[in-house]
Parts: sequence; structure tokens; C-alpha cells
Amino acid sequence: MKSPQPITVLFADDHAIVRQGLCALLRADGGFHIVAEASDGREAVSLALALRPDVIVMDIAMPVLNGLEATRQILATNPAARVAVLSAHGDDEYIQRMLTAGAVGFLEKQSSAEVLTKALRAIAKGKTFYSPSIARRLANTANLARDHKGLIKADTRRITSREYEVLQLVAEGSANKQIAGTLGISIKTVEKHRQHLMDKLGIHDTAGLTRHAIATGVIESAVLLTIAGEASLPVETSG
Repeated sequence: MKSPQPITVLFADDHAIVRQGLCALLRADGGFHIVAEASDGREAVSLALALRPDVIVMDIAMPVLNGLEATRQILATNPAARVAVLSAHGDDEYIQRMLTAGAVGFLEKQSSAEVLTKALRAIAKGKTFYSPSIARRLANTANLARDHKGLIKADTRRITSREYEVLQLVAEGSANKQIAGTLGISIKTVEKHRQHLMDKLGIHDTAGLTRHAIATGVIESAVLLTIAGEASLPVETSG
């Protein structure tokens, strides 16, 4: 009897030791084939669209482009993609935002290897899967308005995907010229997106945008601590 084809997986997580460890676990299982690893959201989008894996395992808090926006961009181009979130962030707002974006699974990083492999097999078969604690909390949202796919309807006044990209890069400390280069757009367009963000959010400075990005999970406060730490590292001099 011919053995079934392994489930192809793209793993996106900015922590190399976590990503490599979990990929090794899936390889040892024998039922999965890791087609690629991504260390940030933009790389995840590019690899997902090029390789079309059966399942994309997505962290939320990643540099350059977070998992929420990466998921939106992947599904905008390939609606059939199956995204499973694996994150240390398991609060209700993160869960609802990822499900609204189109993720079909949500697992906490505290999950066991058994739960992870069970989840990926279910998701590859077209099912949804949530960690037990998350499933219980989702039961409390059963009465929220949903679209024809069963996903929670998004706020019609939401910030656009491109505006979220700009917001993340601004909050990570990138200047307009750097943002323009990263996104492949003009500086004038970056300025326009920044102004739209401020108008929509009622915010009037970069510090306010950064605080909003942290409060809504676009970036982690730890990212800012890392940036600040790198900026304050002493410079070694000879002699």
C-alpha cells in the first residue's frame, strides 16, 4: 500500500531557535515536509505565494511585517491558503484579529507536540483547529456577526493593509526614506499613508503611532527595547 504524501509546511517565526526546533519536531514525525522557513512576515508572504504549501504556520509578532498583515496578504492573493497561527499571544484581541484576517487555526506556543501535529493534519484536510483553551473562549463569540465563510466581520472603518505595513515600520523606527525603499513606493506615498493613519486614529505624532502599534499588537514592546538597546551599545575603541 502506497504511503500518503507528507503534508507540506511553511514555518514563519522570527525566533530561529523556536522555528528550527519545531521544524525538527515535524520532520521527526515523518508525516510532514518543511518546504521553507521564514524569519519575518514579508518573507513568509513571498514564500507562501511561490511554494503554495498545504499549511502555513504563522507567528504574530515578527519584524518588517507582522503575522496578521502577512496572513491578509497571502489570502488576498491565494484565498485557498491554510494559515495556522502559533503564537505566545493568546489574548482575545489577537485571536479575533487573526481569525478575521482568515486564519483557520490558532495554537499557543505552550501546546504539546501532539496537539501541534494533530492541528496541522486537521487543517491540511480543510478543518479548523484551536487550542482547547482558545476554543472555549471562542464559544463566547458565537453571537458576533460573521460573513458567509463563518469569519467574524471586520470593521468597515479598518486601517488598510498597506497602512498597517507603514504603521509597523514607523513604530520600528524606520524613516520615511527607509519605508519607501522597503515597500517599493515613493516617499510622498509614505507621507500620505502616515497622514491617513493619523487622521483615522486621531493621532498627531510618531510617538502616538508607536504607542498605538504596541497597544494593538502590531509590534511588541520588546522590539522597541531591542532597538533602544542596540542604539545605546557602547562603541569599542582601541588603545
